[in-house]
Amino acid sequence: MKKIVLALFVSTIALMGAVEPKACAACHNADFKKSALGKSKIVSDLKHEEIATALKGYKAGTYGGVMKAVMKGQVAKYSDAELEAFAQTIGK
Repeated sequence: MKKIVLALFVSTIALMGAVEPKACAACHNADFKKSALGKSKIVSDLKHEEIATALKGYKAGTYGGVMKAVMKGQVAKYSDAELEAFAQTIGK
């Protein structure tokens, strides 16, 4: 019973604040194997830690090049924990 309750809780939290991969797919492709606008790294080639660092850095304004402002707008609404969890779902 505890496992079921925990699973429902985690699922609810994930649905409430999960990063929306469809927004990412517009520039990075659904499998993250595309360089966004020919300017970004291939996200699927990065390690989970590198992705999390980049996402949190975009949010803080401490990471990024020419697409820094665009990415800041994309990740600003998410918590660091949500970005960290999302990073674990892509990359190596």
